[in-house]
Amino acid sequence: MDMDVDLELEMKISRRELRVLLLHEFRSGSKATEATRNICSTMGKDALSIRTAQHWFHRFKNGNFELDDLPHTGRPSEVDMDHLKQLIEEDPRLTTRCLSERLGCSHTTVETHLHELGKT
Repeated sequence: MDMDVDLELEMKISRRELRVLLLHEFRSGSKATEATRNICSTMGKDALSIRTAQHWFHRFKNGNFELDDLPHTGRPSEVDMDHLKQLIEEDPRLTTRCLSERLGCSHTTVETHLHELGKT
């Protein structure tokens, strides 16, 4: 099978699966650059950057073998839609920034949910 022709392998791997492969390479004694070469030769040339492999190898060397994404800090992207509706019914002139302060989320999140409600 010619890897250049088979584009199906590219884009079919999740970030977690990629991390499992990196952990395997790490435990096999590979260096980050070698792991990148091995994974990209199998999964597609753009499946992994050397910098990403170095990041994960550094974590593994420090004893951190958690492969899942950690929750991000910051404002939540979910909004209580009933509360949003109530606020805009009470005062339809409220800005997205004002609404975001009251709801504890970003103004872009408010804009997204207002758009879902058909509001501008």
